[in-house]
Amino acid sequence: MQTLKSFFVLLILIGSGSVYAQYTEVINSNRPGVSQSAFSVGTGILQFEAGAFSVKEEHTPLDYKVSGFGLDFALRYGVLFEELEFIVNGIYQNDTQTFNAGQIAIENPRANFKNLSIGAKYLVYDPYKNAEEDKPNIYSARANKKFKWKSLIPAVAVYAGANFDSKNNPYTAADVEGISPKVMIATQNNFNGGWVFVMNLIKDRIGSEFSEFQYVVTLTHSFTPQWVVFGEAQGINSDFYADNIFRFGGAYLWNKDFQLDANIAFNTKDTPSVFNLAFGASYRLDFHKDKKIDNGNSAKEEGKRKSRRNKNKKKKTNDFDS
Repeated sequence: MQTLKSFFVLLILIGSGSVYAQYTEVINSNRPGVSQSAFSVGTGILQFEAGAFSVKEEHTPLDYKVSGFGLDFALRYGVLFEELEFIVNGIYQNDTQTFNAGQIAIENPRANFKNLSIGAKYLVYDPYKNAEEDKPNIYSARANKKFKWKSLIPAVAVYAGANFDSKNNPYTAADVEGISPKVMIATQNNFNGGWVFVMNLIKDRIGSEFSEFQYVVTLTHSFTPQWVVFGEAQGINSDFYADNIFRFGGAYLWNKDFQLDANIAFNTKDTPSVFNLAFGASYRLDFHKDKKIDNGNSAKEEGKRKSRRNKNKKKKTNDFDS
């Protein structure tokens, strides 16, 4: 998840109140959930997010089991505008599907990308931008925890990208191959007390016979500046596959540029049942530079003003002596 979808990141976003609201002093990762925050990483940030997960499935009516492992990754790059980031996402899975045929077990080894996409996300609305009244109250912890009705207004981002599906992929429908569009709306609410709510509405593989709709809702809570926990629900609906998956876990901020995370995922059906354990990490290369704003308060401008004052003072002294 979000972007780290936790209060210790978002407190900086709220408190900054400037045109640089995307960049944060600590890493802003979308892990450990699968939702994407509305905010980008900021210009000059190259960020890597990756994890490994176990695969354990059991389909009761069809009498088969699946076991294996998977790798998921995301590469995020902020460029041109603070609100814009380019994203490469992928999930690779390697498993064995075992069918019980009487006394004989038939094994079907499988390996491929379940998802591979490239796209861009842009923040179209930021309710915290230039909001002086939303800055944290350094004199009152109680005031910072008080509910604000304005927090119900979310930040909103839009995403557009493309999927890349190979032919004869065991994890997709038979006619799904090649390039297909993908779009998403991402919203994010930052509540006092360390709570953050993220929602994604996704339309995937548009134009194919098995076009897919997904929703992801993620709620995170930060206990300390280093620790955050989360709960997440993901709904998937298509003619090829439908499911509701739940995730719970947490993340630890090792330093301002590096985060570790872990979570479990499961569903509540048996067609098939799903149970995964996942561990991951996020790391960023920070080349961010704030844009220079000439407000007349720079050291250079102050030096010029001082020089002019000295010249005027010297001139007045010479006029008085004459």
